[in-house]
Amino acid sequence: MNFVQLQSFSNYMDAHMLRGQLEEAGIRCWLKDENSMTITPFLNNALGGIKLMVAESDLETAKELLASNSSD
Repeated sequence: MNFVQLQSFSNYMDAHMLRGQLEEAGIRCWLKDENSMTITPFLNNALGGIKLMVAESDLETAKELLASNSSD
């Protein structure tokens, strides 16, 4: 299964909240570079933040969920 980046975060709390919303909707996802960013936050710019990765087959559904959340 291929995973693609949906969004990146500099704050692990925001990343976890969105991951939880996606998982509740049945979207397969995980956080990439979470441990590195939590342990060494000064590497944020070098690593590009915590990346929320979703299954490629769920990407469009995840984008629609994000769009509906941002319009609320």
